[in-house]
Amino acid sequence: MVRELLRLGRLLLRRPGAQRKTAWADIKPLLHDRFAHRPTGNRDGNPTPPVLFQMASGFWLAQAVYVAAKLGLADLLANGPMSCRRLAQATGSHPGSLMRLMQALSGAGIFSPLADDHFALASLGQGLRSGVPGSLKNMAMTLGEIHYQACGSLLYSIQTGGPAFSTVFGVSLFDYLTEHAQDAGAFNGGMAELSAMLAYAVLTAYDFSHVGSIIDVGGGEGELLNKILAFYPALRGTVFDLPSTIERAQARTVAGTRCVYATGNFFDSVPESADVYLLSGIVHDWDDDCALRILRNCRRAMAQDGKLLLLEMVVPLTNPRDFSHLLDLNVMVMNGGRERTRAEFRVLLDAAGYKMSRIISTLAPQSLIEATPK
Repeated sequence: MVRELLRLGRLLLRRPGAQRKTAWADIKPLLHDRFAHRPTGNRDGNPTPPVLFQMASGFWLAQAVYVAAKLGLADLLANGPMSCRRLAQATGSHPGSLMRLMQALSGAGIFSPLADDHFALASLGQGLRSGVPGSLKNMAMTLGEIHYQACGSLLYSIQTGGPAFSTVFGVSLFDYLTEHAQDAGAFNGGMAELSAMLAYAVLTAYDFSHVGSIIDVGGGEGELLNKILAFYPALRGTVFDLPSTIERAQARTVAGTRCVYATGNFFDSVPESADVYLLSGIVHDWDDDCALRILRNCRRAMAQDGKLLLLEMVVPLTNPRDFSHLLDLNVMVMNGGRERTRAEFRVLLDAAGYKMSRIISTLAPQSLIEATPK
């Protein structure tokens, strides 16, 4: 890099004063954005592109991860390395193109290149396996399919305030999922994967020993509630969701579980008389009017000594780099939802008839927001 800077300096000195000043103004940003990010310890590496370019092209890597998940490459490599040709045969892929994908994802730490065009599964790639703790395979698939397509029309949401998903697919997100079983499978599978990881964050942060019954409102396939019940043998639980979701959940439920499933629409009503109403990642899916309808229905169903627990990200006021700001764009695009600050949650809960009692940090980015009836 030093030789490059010296050569550039000599070229600038040969120019007349005005041209030298103009050239320096043009070149200075390039020096900062490019030369400052040259790889260290590897003479064979190219200088990395400017950071802004890397951000703008981030979807290249996102789609590569999606394709790896869709093809099940991590599952194929779970028992040991394979040649790219065998992987291509197993996935019905073009060998040369698959090789390029494997090389790109090796650079991202998903796979490890070996001799003779063989590849192994790297530690980061373990998360793309099916059915293992910490799996994000379904999440990568739903993000790479319907989320990716909807986010391509982010401009629509910014200019109109409406969810881009509806203009891309012609219907709202949850109506679409009701009508498209394959996409619903990946979406609900991704939510189940997320819930499985969040369960332990909830269990380490909140004591359910004083609770007799709990309803997971919009609880999907019951992954979160079943893990909570496993740690509290006396606790009774109900997963409440749309009929199509509950049908899938019951099909995969292990016999003898203490979890009951109930169908309905939380915009109409929710089951009555539970000690705790748990809503995990539900409120952020909706604008304030819709969120109020859900919360008020929970308020009408619960006893005066009941509790409401929301598992949500709380947007910090002083950290613009917090992930919640990007997630906020996603829920806006997908369903017109929003992430909220502590103050916004307090106002929302007050309008729905609750008093926010505390916000409990967890090991996950999400916090538990506890509220009681006013």
